[in-house]
Amino acid sequence: MNSTLIIGLMVLAAILIGALVGVKIRDRLPKHHLTDETKSLVTVSTAVVATVSALVLGLLISNANTSFTRLGGEVTALSAQILRLDHMLRRYGADAEPARNMLRQYAELAADLFPNDPADVRLSNPSTYEILQRLEDMLLALRPANPRDQWWLAQATTLASKIGETRWLLAQQIAQTTPKAFVALLVFWLALLFASFGLFAPPNLTSAVTLTLCALAVAGAVAMFLELEQGFGGLVRISPEPMHQAVETLETEQSNQNAP
Repeated sequence: MNSTLIIGLMVLAAILIGALVGVKIRDRLPKHHLTDETKSLVTVSTAVVATVSALVLGLLISNANTSFTRLGGEVTALSAQILRLDHMLRRYGADAEPARNMLRQYAELAADLFPNDPADVRLSNPSTYEILQRLEDMLLALRPANPRDQWWLAQATTLASKIGETRWLLAQQIAQTTPKAFVALLVFWLALLFASFGLFAPPNLTSAVTLTLCALAVAGAVAMFLELEQGFGGLVRISPEPMHQAVETLETEQSNQNAP
């Protein structure tokens, strides 16, 4: 089962337990503790918690969505850089064919870095980076025969370096998530808020269903920003299609080039 789904269910359970605690406390409190003045005080106090929780949750969802969108753009940029580098090496000439073959190997491995299972994401796989390093060594070993080849080689070397930077940037960004302690604090605020709802909620089915649906909605929001933070894998994930299309394009160009 997806880890964020499990966390979402745990958050839902914590919030519902908070509401249930509020109901149980109401049943045990003396009547003079449940006056309109007390209800007004509790309502005003929990309004502060509700406002802070809403602001924090909205900010977390916004940040997670921004990060998710940025990661998707970087994956697309990585695929475009690979295709552009292959084009440069093809323009350079036959001497760059070994480097082009190495680039195709790197593209195939890079496409496998984005599996369906988030536990299998291997953005920092050292073997993949070793192939990129060998590609850079091949580029450095080339000896341009004229200014034109020298220009193409300089551009290709710069682009190969950018590909390495993009790869490490993806690996570092995917590890940046909201601290667990902060998520726990947010869940505590939400449980406290629903406990206040349960404290004064009328004991009927409509109240129970309403509190359950609201708790489900809030728990879903928490699970959603955690899911977006993962980026790769899970229920909501960045599409690896740009990388697969890049590999298909490289294979097609190789087939066309080898065709008689």
